[in-house]
Amino acid sequence: MPSVSTPNAELHYERAGSGEPLLLIQGMSGTHVAWGEPFLEPLREHFDVIAFDNRGIGLSAPIDGPFTIVEMAEDTAALMGELGLESAHVVGISMGGMIAQELALAHPERLRSLTLGCTYCGGPGSQLMPEENARKLLGGLASGDRDKAIRAGYEVNLSPAFRADETHFAAFNEMATSVPAAKQTIELQVQAIFGHDTSGRLGEISTPTLIVHGTEDGVLPYPNGEMIASLMPSARFETLEGIGHMFWWEQPEVSADLIREHALTAGRA
Repeated sequence: MPSVSTPNAELHYERAGSGEPLLLIQGMSGTHVAWGEPFLEPLREHFDVIAFDNRGIGLSAPIDGPFTIVEMAEDTAALMGELGLESAHVVGISMGGMIAQELALAHPERLRSLTLGCTYCGGPGSQLMPEENARKLLGGLASGDRDKAIRAGYEVNLSPAFRADETHFAAFNEMATSVPAAKQTIELQVQAIFGHDTSGRLGEISTPTLIVHGTEDGVLPYPNGEMIASLMPSARFETLEGIGHMFWWEQPEVSADLIREHALTAGRA
């Protein structure tokens, strides 16, 4: 299993495809398998795709202490260095989008393009998970029943229209059970998210940026995408009507096409 040691974490990663490097940063509780093959496969036709597990999650080494979004951004920069990547196209979703924001602010020279999906910048006007969904998700985690926790995650992360087809749950369940996601690490990720605020600094990001958000996002509601777009007026904002938080899971081909077009256009520029 490929991994790299950074100053503060040992990170598992998967790498496949050819072309310019495309680095994918997952969100809270997400691992490298949470991207899904229907999303990854078309990207590998155009890019050298690197997907990794954030510190303490998935196949990365366990951790036992708190951390911040800024520290996870430094993990990401260190990973790039260990893999010999001077720069890459960077895609961050949800908490991964928060990490990507801090990465772009601290190391702008390392980003060829930036995609921020279903994410949040903190500060006045931003919105975390609606209370009803937070109760459902935290109740599932606290129950100690893995099946209940996975079902809660499914209901919160995906739109009602997508969930109307019950056959979709099997693939989600397989993804959620295929690699570990330690409860302690997820709780530490939540703490890190509460401390995140780039709202006063987003205007400093000069990297060509694509913002993607679904209107039925039950984790980080759609107004977060609108807010980020308002703070980054040169960014391109793509609205996905009727789509939930995990937009790349609900619409993998559409999502891959958006990212491919954005990254290749930025690369040509």
